Amino acid sequence: MATSNSRWWALAALSLSTIAIGLDSTVLSVALPTLAGDLRATTGDLQWFTTSYLLVLAAALLPAGMLGDRFGRKRMLLGALVLFGAASAACSYATTSGQLVAARAVLGLGAAVIMPLSSAVLTVIFDPEERGRALTVWVTANTLGIPLGPLVGGYLLDHFWWGSVFLINVPLVIAGVVAVALWVPESHGDRKRRFDPLGVLLSAGGLVAVTYGVIEAGERDWTDARAVLTAVAGVVLLVIFGWWQRRAQAPLVDLALFRSRAFTWGALLATVASFAMFGLLFALPLFFQEIGGNDAFGTGLRLLPVIGGLMVGARIGGKLENRLGAKAVVTAGLLLISGGLLLGTATGPDSGYGFVAIWITLAGIGLGLTMPPAMNAALGALSRERSGVGSGLIQAMRQVGSAIGVAVLGTVLNSAYRDGVDGSALPDTARDSVSAGVAVARRLGDPGLLDVVRSAFTDGMALTMLVAAVVAVCGAVLSMIFLPGRPARAGDAPDVPRTPLSPPAAAESTV
Repeated sequence: MATSNSRWWALAALSLSTIAIGLDSTVLSVALPTLAGDLRATTGDLQWFTTSYLLVLAAALLPAGMLGDRFGRKRMLLGALVLFGAASAACSYATTSGQLVAARAVLGLGAAVIMPLSSAVLTVIFDPEERGRALTVWVTANTLGIPLGPLVGGYLLDHFWWGSVFLINVPLVIAGVVAVALWVPESHGDRKRRFDPLGVLLSAGGLVAVTYGVIEAGERDWTDARAVLTAVAGVVLLVIFGWWQRRAQAPLVDLALFRSRAFTWGALLATVASFAMFGLLFALPLFFQEIGGNDAFGTGLRLLPVIGGLMVGARIGGKLENRLGAKAVVTAGLLLISGGLLLGTATGPDSGYGFVAIWITLAGIGLGLTMPPAMNAALGALSRERSGVGSGLIQAMRQVGSAIGVAVLGTVLNSAYRDGVDGSALPDTARDSVSAGVAVARRLGDPGLLDVVRSAFTDGMALTMLVAAVVAVCGAVLSMIFLPGRPARAGDAPDVPRTPLSPPAAAESTV
């Protein structure tokens, strides 16, 4: 176990690394119009700037966790940070759409290693009593980059060239490399464990197909045959992956982990929270920019109550978890998320920011109450030698949940918007997005048409918030029924039976 001061400095290093990933996940959105002009990117190119990153991220999460267990988590983290920084620089100086797509794919590979291994290291260096506080800091840092993306990106685009929105990652990465090198101790899992190439191929293929299919369904429609078939094929591959993991001599994922209620339901409920959070963060920027008329920087400022609420909720949740247990705190958090989202359904075109700030703050507090205890429950069920691959599995579930949240809730929003503008004078070319609708209505100088567009969007956003609220309520019910009241002790995974596929804890670690 690391010394008291060094492990908190290690947490700071890991948090700094995850801020760069969170920042990158949203900073691209404000740069897309500029990229379309400067790189002469088509709509398909713009989609691939995002999709290439997400697909590689989804494919590499599970193998990254296993490789960190085998070859050393600190070593892999340092390599991934260097790769992430180099890919960020390559994005900044790309001169064609193809170059940017390729650089974004490499960026996704670096993020896929950083995400699971940073949480895996927390399992090793913090004992159960402190892990909740550490996870609160880590989750907050993970989320902090999301509203900072539009803030930082909007400022940089106003003052510099578009490549600066990627180049901003480089100083963060340099600081992260120095901090990890100085303060993060090396740790390993089962170093003698053999590689599972078929498991890697099946998991990567399944996660890529599911993520791609869901993204395409969100862009096109859930009636699009190619999107649905791709997603179904991904599910089939994941089912085959599960079958293979039961028979492989050295499986990529120890399925015995799912015998632990703490791991299974902690991971699933963290995924539910991710679904709600990314659905919220998908609709709000459009509302602030297209309905409220704010620029990217102003949009980022208006998203800060989500982070403020998350920090308050996480601080309160850490204290309550010690007294009441994870079940009570996670259930309350999901109910508060649902309450905030239900209040958000009353948001209309003329709603003031004060009202919006109230309900997004409530939702943020709910996220803070939900995410750290849920992840602590899941991570607490992992023995140290499996913390890398187990964390990779948790992050893969959250990643797919986030992609599904954006696609499902985006489809709900777009469908409701199209229904709302049907019968209006809006041209067909402007019915696919509120951005196009607002632009056309303003160009035509038609206040009545602009009101129709704004009302159609807020009606769609209300339906989106309602769907997300229902999902959060379902999560609260599942939490009450299945989630254990107290997190598992580190390293023993008490309700995970030891099997030949789940060796006794014998982590080789220098911590």
